[in-house]
Amino acid sequence: MRRVLLVAATTGYQVREFAEAARALDVELIFATDRCHILENPWGDDAAPVRFEDPKPGIDALAARGPFDGILAVGDQPACVAAQAAEHLGNLRFHPAEAARAAANKLLSRERFRAAGMLVPEFRRISLTAAHFANVRYPCVLKPLDSSASRGVIRADNAQEFAEAAARIARMQDGDLLVEDYIPGCEFALEGVVTAGRLQTLALFDKPDPLEGPYFEETIYLTPSRLAEPVQLQIRKTAQDAVTALGLTDGPVHAEMRVNEQGVWILETAARPIGGLCARVLRFGAPHFTLEQLLLRHALGYDVSGAALAPGGHGVMMIPIPRAGVYRGVQGLEDARRVPGLEDIVITAKEGQELLPLPEGSTYLGFLFFRDSSAGLVLDGLRQVHERLKFVFSAVLPVVK
Repeated sequence: MRRVLLVAATTGYQVREFAEAARALDVELIFATDRCHILENPWGDDAAPVRFEDPKPGIDALAARGPFDGILAVGDQPACVAAQAAEHLGNLRFHPAEAARAAANKLLSRERFRAAGMLVPEFRRISLTAAHFANVRYPCVLKPLDSSASRGVIRADNAQEFAEAAARIARMQDGDLLVEDYIPGCEFALEGVVTAGRLQTLALFDKPDPLEGPYFEETIYLTPSRLAEPVQLQIRKTAQDAVTALGLTDGPVHAEMRVNEQGVWILETAARPIGGLCARVLRFGAPHFTLEQLLLRHALGYDVSGAALAPGGHGVMMIPIPRAGVYRGVQGLEDARRVPGLEDIVITAKEGQELLPLPEGSTYLGFLFFRDSSAGLVLDGLRQVHERLKFVFSAVLPVVK
């Protein structure tokens, strides 16, 4: 049985998707997660302990778990660790460690994109002191250098909003920020896989809900894209240019970009697959197989260049958190499931869980999956399903000191 090492922050629901895919392919999946090496198998998953802040000791110990035939990662920081592990173990194809680090850092990736002559917003790094707030152009967007899922990303239209946003981000994390010009336009995402530096586009997603700020919560992804083919070709070329600029060579890629009358603006190109359960929306071939199965096969060296998205329209909605509070449940599930074309409703929030919306939060209530004959019908269906659901919250009680 062939063996694949999967690096992940936790063994959560996205990791379980890979575990199911591995079983379907008769592949043994070995986990490496961010945990203390002193505690022996605390979650019963037999994962190898690797401290992501100091991965070298854990990576050195991985050789005893081998040999491995392939390696993958879930998340930006795990991708950096997987890249280091692939180089250390010597026989696994993955993105170079330097390229993975650049992809995971917004400042480094912006610098590489600009050096390659790509369309990128004007940007600069600032420290969280008022002395460095001068000469900011508005509107602008403030971003932590290495966060994901739009956490801490805030638009500011004037100096007062800038100061408030900077103070708000400072309460979430330490460290400097990236400040960049706000780029108007429609946003898109590209899911792909790279082989020897060449990007293969697996899916191009429209994001039909406007992402104009002050926060940038993603909701609906639709594929295939409804863009004109010349614009789609331009997006694919931009994504390939970004892969080349970063030096990514082998493995999954998730890219984000904006399109306006000036062209395609690259926002990020991550060395990992799409997050959460969103990959469930993608089906390839006939009989159908999943993105996780495709990536496992690619990691093992198989040719996946013939993979084609299944016909029809496909969509996923990441259910936004409407307000801060304690989640108490959802009403209207039975009614929502009557909408033709709905594939599944997956509620990942747990009753009694305290939740925060963006920009402090980084999770969703769950996911809606929909399929129909066209992306337009999928969009209408997702909106209908969401309208029929009512999520119940109670207020967060203040802590009595």
